[in-house]
Amino acid sequence: MQPVLEMYAPDGFGLWPVADFEPFSFLRLSGELSPPEVGAVVMRIAAYNGDDSDDDHTPQPASALGYFLRGLLTLEDDIVAPGGLRVIDTSTSVTFLPGCCDGLESWRDWHRFADDGNPLRFGHDPVSPLAERFGGLVRLTANAEQRDSSVITLPITELHLLLAGAERDLAGFLALAADWASRHLPDHCAPVTTALARVLDLPGPAVPPES
Repeated sequence: MQPVLEMYAPDGFGLWPVADFEPFSFLRLSGELSPPEVGAVVMRIAAYNGDDSDDDHTPQPASALGYFLRGLLTLEDDIVAPGGLRVIDTSTSVTFLPGCCDGLESWRDWHRFADDGNPLRFGHDPVSPLAERFGGLVRLTANAEQRDSSVITLPITELHLLLAGAERDLAGFLALAADWASRHLPDHCAPVTTALARVLDLPGPAVPPES
């Protein structure tokens, strides 16, 4: 189980160094990413949350950097990180991918699913990933719209272990991002790190004081 973010090509982005990605590919978030990969993640989340944050009653930041970060730093409840939790059955290579209605900001819904057993739907036609619980077993259907869809089955006890591992990956990424922000966004380090912690639904790590 891997926390992943849906990426896209940077298209001439120049505010900080970023790695290039194929459009709509998924990047696993962890503490092992390179600085350009971390930069691409921050760019992706900031850009995704910037389109609808304009407000005629709110003065726009004077700098290009401040303007680009405006959604990330001002949105709270509505902030989104496109992606989710990817599950791979290493014995069969079956992969359960996040759907169009999924997002890393909602990854803790998996814990609620594990506890109460209510089905989790992550998308809709034409691709509808679905998680269901049957007693002590969990069934992950890659596309519930297909009768012959690939399926992953695992014990609920294993799901709890996988979720703990996914949370460690997210915490590792967040610590890495805090260090990255201190180097590349020194004037915005604390608010950017706080915003990333909020969208990943994690406690914020300690960040270096801003100069």
